[in-house]
Amino acid sequence: MTAAPVFAVVGHPNKGKSSVVATLSQNDAIAIALEPGTTRQRQAYPLSVDGHTLYTLVDTPGFQRPRRVLEWLQAHSVSASDHAQTVQAFVTQHQGDGRFTDECELLTPLVDGAGIIYVVDGSVPYSAEHEAEMTILRWTGRPSLALINSIGRDDYSDTWQAALGQFFQVVRKFDAVRAPFEQHLGLLRAFGQLEPDWEAPLEQATDFLSDQRLKRRGQSAAIIARALEDLMAYQEKRTLTQNQSAGTSDDSLAEQLRQRWYRHQRQREQSLRIDIEHLYQHQRIQRQEAELEWHNEHDLFSEDSRRAWSVSKRYLATAGFGAGAVGGAGLDALTLGHSLGAGALVGGLIGAAGSYFYGDRLMLPALHIGALQDGLKTATFGPVQDSQFGYVVLGRAVDHWWHISQRNHAGRELLDLEPADHHWLEHLDRSSRQIIQQVFDKRRKRRPLDDRQRQKFITAIEQSMAAYDHWRLNRA
Repeated sequence: MTAAPVFAVVGHPNKGKSSVVATLSQNDAIAIALEPGTTRQRQAYPLSVDGHTLYTLVDTPGFQRPRRVLEWLQAHSVSASDHAQTVQAFVTQHQGDGRFTDECELLTPLVDGAGIIYVVDGSVPYSAEHEAEMTILRWTGRPSLALINSIGRDDYSDTWQAALGQFFQVVRKFDAVRAPFEQHLGLLRAFGQLEPDWEAPLEQATDFLSDQRLKRRGQSAAIIARALEDLMAYQEKRTLTQNQSAGTSDDSLAEQLRQRWYRHQRQREQSLRIDIEHLYQHQRIQRQEAELEWHNEHDLFSEDSRRAWSVSKRYLATAGFGAGAVGGAGLDALTLGHSLGAGALVGGLIGAAGSYFYGDRLMLPALHIGALQDGLKTATFGPVQDSQFGYVVLGRAVDHWWHISQRNHAGRELLDLEPADHHWLEHLDRSSRQIIQQVFDKRRKRRPLDDRQRQKFITAIEQSMAAYDHWRLNRA
């Protein structure tokens, strides 16, 4: 079996090498800083899917004295046929030499057989230092490609293209922070064309990564579905003894339950965010978004959240008809079909009408404080009474998923989740709308889902994720 390819990411200090490694290895633990010399020792980062290592990226220090190294190589070489051996001799002779510590760290993986990914900053001019670096890399004889990763505002990429084309068979522009997924795969395919022994494992790697991307979307849908089930059905409950009840007013008890219910819902939504981030191997994201918010006892959500994430009355009417029709079908079953479908029709109309007028207001979760019986009093708050709660949570969750699924692991900027200016669920197919509404209705009544219903719910959420992805693509 062919060993997984190894690529050494090399170049000038502070030119985006670590950013490229972070993105291509899906590892946001890699240190990325503006000051030169952040990477002082080579470090290997394998990318694995389902326990199978697809390839390994080696982050290396930047060249410090390339012209001095090149002078040594030229002085110790007889002909082009010994260039690779001369580079190896340089590394062997200068191990432990403080003058060339970074060069030895950089060249060692190449001497050991790694491919070369040479990274340059297209926002700075080409120089003699760069030419010395590229000449040294060519002496190694290893398969190589060059990436122009512009960091600053200036653009010298045309000059870089011309210069790099004389040393490398493949030259690509690659923004490590913003490059789309297809560009990642394109780099792997390009390397497979440069090294025949790597063509098969890298083709397999692209297949694995593409399958992983599809699988992660389905797993995300399941995570969101489970959270929605929990959030829609959650009920805060407290039982007081007679002595406790005597010292606690009903108003005080209601406020305690209400605040605990709100806190639980916020925490459950945050755990949903973290589960999605970890699924995509984002462990260190700094995120900013408005919390689920209630202004007062008459307002379940802030008006900003409602406008951004709740759905229209027309949407609720369409979804409510389908959900109501499913419930009405029970009447047809009880009458052995003699109602001629009237049960489903009546149920659908009731569901549509209820959802339509229901959509204009947001109802608080139900508060119930029982009478004192057998020395005990039980009070409950929840579950939520309004399906719009579910749509707000769903909209926020899918928006967060989309940003995470598109985010490269080199990204270190704050993830600022702004509300959408249009609810994309309006474009969701009718069947998926009805399934989502039906589940919301069941869970706010604390009715459980069976496995078949849950799978249909997950599929409907995955369809909503696809609708959102399509909507974002059309906005771009």
